[in-house]
Amino acid sequence: MTTNAPQPEVVRYTAFSDTPDGGNPAGVVLDATALDDSDMLAVAAELGYSESAFLTPSPEGLGGQEGRTYNARYFSPKAEVPFCGHATVAAAVALAERIGPGELVFSTRAGVVPVEVAQEGGTIRVTLTSVEPHIEEIADADLTEALAALDWPAADLDPAFPPRIAFAGARHLVLAAATRARLADLAYDFARLEALMHRLDLTTIQLVWRETATVFHVRDPFPVGGVVEDPATGAAAAAFGAYVREFGLVPEDAELTLHQGEDLGRPGRLTVTLRAGDPRVRVSGAGTRIS
Repeated sequence: MTTNAPQPEVVRYTAFSDTPDGGNPAGVVLDATALDDSDMLAVAAELGYSESAFLTPSPEGLGGQEGRTYNARYFSPKAEVPFCGHATVAAAVALAERIGPGELVFSTRAGVVPVEVAQEGGTIRVTLTSVEPHIEEIADADLTEALAALDWPAADLDPAFPPRIAFAGARHLVLAAATRARLADLAYDFARLEALMHRLDLTTIQLVWRETATVFHVRDPFPVGGVVEDPATGAAAAAFGAYVREFGLVPEDAELTLHQGEDLGRPGRLTVTLRAGDPRVRVSGAGTRIS
């Protein structure tokens, strides 16, 4: 930590689950005013979670939310990322326990992210609205390298889902497996995939398998963050929502369910909502404190 800087209070929450042993855990620093970049990276590295959120109250009151607006930064154990969905959910749950549910605004390096927090019985649910997304093609050579690093034959991909890079706050390569067994068999070349992801500025690889018209199973390798796999990935879920809408794979108005973390023993559930005429994607899920 910076010389003479006070030790920050770090709270721990899991996102996209209502039980502490499910979903994706994140560290949250609710007041990171005294921390510089190296301090935040050190905290994230010590925690070892895929990402941690660092908030500072914003006096601007963006979106009319005076007193409920925060500058938010996100660090993995190895680097800062522009936006992290699960750490946003974790931070919003932590705030709701202290200042009550309602609307929040997070100003992130990817843009302004409105957040709604609701109390449903004994469960706190959070809905974040992504920045405006976009979809990019991936070069054939880069796709070949990604599949080689994953040790996935091209024949194991679902032809209904063309490989693309999707952005909704961070960049993710979307690859769809033709079978659940293919998705379950994940043993990739960490260094090789990490090198490709750095070159393409990717945050995760969004691996998906379609169970039904609106239900998907997903996994997210995250070597650039120093983590083999992210257990539940809100930013990738938002990017995937934009992706399936781009290719007309779901209706313009749709609610999708993404199951993630089952292969890691940390099951999580993410809800992705698409609204006709609104390019932004909403991602929802429960969250709870880790005791």
